[in-house]
Amino acid sequence: MNKLLLSLTLILIISSCSSREKVDAIYFNGDIYTVNDKFEIAEAFAIKDGKFIAVGSSKDIRNQYQSEEEIDLLGSPVYPGFIDGHAHFIRYAKDLGDVDLVGTASFEELVQRLQKHVKKFPNEPVLLGQGWDQNNWEGKQFPTKDTLDLLFPDKVVMLRRIDAHAVLTNQKGLDLAGIDANTKVSGGEILVENGQPTGVLIDNAMNLLSDKLPEMSESQKKELIQQAEANCFAVGITSLAEAGLDKSQIDLLDHMHKDSLLRMRIYAMINPTAENMEYYFSNGHYKTDYLNVRSFKIYGDGALGSRGACLIEPYADDEDNYGFLRSKPQVFDSLAKLVFAKDFQMNTHCIGDSANRAITNIYAKYLKGKNDRRWRIEHAQVLADNDFSKFGDFNILPSVQPTHATSDMDWAHERLGEERVKNAYAYQELLKQNGKLVLGSDFPVEDINPIYGFHSAVARQDDDNLPEGGFQIENSLSREEALKGMTIWAAFGQFEEKEKGSIAKGKLADFVILDRDIMKVPREELRDTKVVQTHSGGEKVYEIQ
Repeated sequence: MNKLLLSLTLILIISSCSSREKVDAIYFNGDIYTVNDKFEIAEAFAIKDGKFIAVGSSKDIRNQYQSEEEIDLLGSPVYPGFIDGHAHFIRYAKDLGDVDLVGTASFEELVQRLQKHVKKFPNEPVLLGQGWDQNNWEGKQFPTKDTLDLLFPDKVVMLRRIDAHAVLTNQKGLDLAGIDANTKVSGGEILVENGQPTGVLIDNAMNLLSDKLPEMSESQKKELIQQAEANCFAVGITSLAEAGLDKSQIDLLDHMHKDSLLRMRIYAMINPTAENMEYYFSNGHYKTDYLNVRSFKIYGDGALGSRGACLIEPYADDEDNYGFLRSKPQVFDSLAKLVFAKDFQMNTHCIGDSANRAITNIYAKYLKGKNDRRWRIEHAQVLADNDFSKFGDFNILPSVQPTHATSDMDWAHERLGEERVKNAYAYQELLKQNGKLVLGSDFPVEDINPIYGFHSAVARQDDDNLPEGGFQIENSLSREEALKGMTIWAAFGQFEEKEKGSIAKGKLADFVILDRDIMKVPREELRDTKVVQTHSGGEKVYEIQ
C-alpha cells in the first residue's frame, strides 16, 4: 500500500511538472508595482520571448510556469521600466565629449574648467562646453567673450547655456559664423553692448555658428551614444522621447538598433525641416520594437532663463522685453495644417504664456474638439488663467519636466513677478484637464536620473530638500500620479501604452528593481534611491556593482 501511494505521489509530481509551461524567467517574492488600470501590486511574473507572459502571486506563477532561471526578489520593489517623456539623447551623448560646465558658481570657475580641458587636449581646434547658468552667478548677468578672446584666440569656442537656448562664443566663433553688430536673425537675438557683439547668441542665432562647426565621425557618435545608453540604463530608463532629430540621426539610431549596438527604446520627434517633412510625409510613420517615428518637434519660443520665452506681458526684471516666438504665427499654422493632414503628432515647445496661448489656439483650429490625435505641448511652463481649459477641451497632452520647477524656483519670480509665477509649473492644474501628464527630464538640461524628477514632482523640493514645505506645493503630484507620469502616461503620449508602461501580460518585459520603495520611503530619502537592476525585453542591461 505504501509503495502504491509513493508511486502515485511521484506520478502526480511528474505530471504536475510536465504540465507547467516553460518560460525564460520567473521573478517572485517581490513588491511589483504593475501600474495597471487598478494600480495593483503583484508578487511575481513570468517572462517569455522578451514579454511578460503572466503576472500574479508567487504561488500561482510558480505553479503554472517553470524555468531554469527563477529569481527570488527577496521583497524588493519592482516597477515598469522608466520612460523619460522628453529628453535630448543625442545631444546628451555629444555632451559627454564636451567640457562639463554644469554647476559652475561663477564665470571664473567656468574659465578654469576650460583651461584645464585645453591643457589636456591642446590641439583641439574647437572648444565645446555645456551647462553654464548665469543665474547661479553673482549678479546673474550674461557673460561676455572678452576673457575667451584673450585666453583662446586661436580656437573657436562654443559654450551652451544649461537650457541650450543660448551660447557664448569668442571672436573667432563670431568670425566663423559671419556675425557682427549689424547681423539680424528672426526668432533669435545677438546680444550687443557698446556697439559690439558680446558673444552671447540666443535661440535661432545659435544656428549661425553651430551650422559651421565640423561634424564628428560616425564611430565617435556611436561610441558616445552607447555610453549615453549605459548611463540611462544605470538610472532605470528603458525608453525615452528624443525631442528633435533629423532623418540622418534617426537613421543612425535605427542602424544601431538593427546591428544590436543599441537597446534603448526611442520615440523620435522629427525636426520640421523641408527635407525631413518631404521624406516622412511621403513615407508615413516608422515603427520597430525600438524606434517609433510619428511626431514633429516644433519650437514655439525660447527659455525663461535666457528671457527667450514669449510672454503676454513683459518680463518683471526687463520691462521692455516680451521674449519672442521662434517663427511667425502663420508658420506654426501652416505646420499644424500639414501635420494634421498627414496624421502625425505635433509636439511644440512652449514656455511663455504668450507662446502657449498662440500654439494652443492653433491646435484648437485643427483638432476642433475631443480627439485622439495626442498633440502635445512640451513644457507648458507658464499659462494664463483662461488657457488651461484648452488642454481638456481639445485633448492636448501636457509634457512637463518636474525638475524644471525646482531648478527655476529661486529666480522664476524675478522673471515673472509674484502673481504670474503662480501659473507656472502648474502640474496639478494641468493634470485636471485630461487626467494624464507626460513626465520627463529634458536632459541634459537637467540630470538624467528619473528619481530626481519623481522627487521634484511629489515634494517640489531641490536636492537639499528645500524649500521647507515645497515650492507652490498645491501643484505637487501624488506618488501614484508621478509614477504613472514616468511610465504608462508617458507611453500613452507615444501611442505605445499597449506595449509598454506597465507590467502586464503581453507587454514588453521592461522593468526596474530599486533598493528602496519610492512609493513609501520618506520624501527626503527619495534622491538616495539606487537602481539595483534594469531589464529591457527581459534581458538584464544594468546591475549595480
